[in-house]
Amino acid sequence: MKILITGGDGFCGWPTSLKLASEGHDITIIDNLSRRLIDTELQSNSLTDIYSIEERLVATKKQNWNINFYNEDIKNYNRLFEIVVQTNPDAIVHFAEQRSAPYSMIGEKQRRYTVDNNVITTHNILNTIVDFKKDIHLVHLGTMGVYGYSKEFGEIPEGYLNVKINSTQKDVDILYPTNPGSIYHMSKSLDQILFQYYNKNWNLKITDLHQGIVWGTQTEQTKLNPVLVNRFDYDGIYGTVLNRFVSQAATGNDITVYGNGGQTRAFIHIEDTAKCIQIACENEPKNTDKVRIFNQVAEVKSVKELAEICSKSYNGNIKYIDNPRKELSKNELEVNNQGLKSLGFNPITLSNSLIDDIKFVALKMKSNLKKENILTSPKW
Repeated sequence: MKILITGGDGFCGWPTSLKLASEGHDITIIDNLSRRLIDTELQSNSLTDIYSIEERLVATKKQNWNINFYNEDIKNYNRLFEIVVQTNPDAIVHFAEQRSAPYSMIGEKQRRYTVDNNVITTHNILNTIVDFKKDIHLVHLGTMGVYGYSKEFGEIPEGYLNVKINSTQKDVDILYPTNPGSIYHMSKSLDQILFQYYNKNWNLKITDLHQGIVWGTQTEQTKLNPVLVNRFDYDGIYGTVLNRFVSQAATGNDITVYGNGGQTRAFIHIEDTAKCIQIACENEPKNTDKVRIFNQVAEVKSVKELAEICSKSYNGNIKYIDNPRKELSKNELEVNNQGLKSLGFNPITLSNSLIDDIKFVALKMKSNLKKENILTSPKW
């Protein structure tokens, strides 16, 4: 297949691009390298040494993988349209959204950037498909955060909630009521409405993957060459919780838990992120009556559980601090993930050996850690 990946230089986009290329797909990446610029803005960094996109692409050629690259901002509709026409993809995988909830809550600049970037890029892609070729399959990386984090409606289904209308006594499926916890999550909720409308009006093929919190850093492909190494964010803005805990423990810093650690969340390993995108691309929706929504998660854990695993494994000290986020101090969560499983997804679950992989990277790159960046999350 010919697959166009927007945001293919990022934490999820890069290993996914490598995975799909290693499976023989013809990959084109569009990325304006904004995530690298945000490191400069925040005076932060990846714990791993990230090579330039040019060096990365040279390394992919040595693996005989077919990856082409355009340094473009897809908020520029005309340029996006030109590239889509030139490459004529079978599928577009959309990663080109600002992905951090804390970043989106820093201030007015970051709030506006998150909404402007995320909504415009999504809408531009939908318009491009309508204007050029409606048969293109759009695969979008969404977030479990659009649902909120409670069992108010029972187990979280895959996108749609079956309800009974009191006035007619009919059962209908509605889009699960969104309950975003940040501007970032709100932008993903807006994506859902865009997808729903474009599917209804133009019958587009759309797969929306509501992903859990990603942990892990390396994949089978990124391990093949040091130049292909993936990002490892450990800070309070972009660092996902388990990666942050392991890097703290491995470098002798306190494992900082927000509140009492009772927040229960869905998780997925970075290797599975790439695998699920592959499954979605290679298995188009069989009908386009509605947007296909999968919950891209492996398992559910509480933050306290994760902290205790890291503390026990690496003799780390857990420190409970005030929660900077406006969220429930404790919640229960059940998630349905049968859609991807029915297509062959066999989730990677948390294990000491995989945590050791993160610890190895953290220890190897220990000198890159800036302690002052660990507790940088804004309050909201």
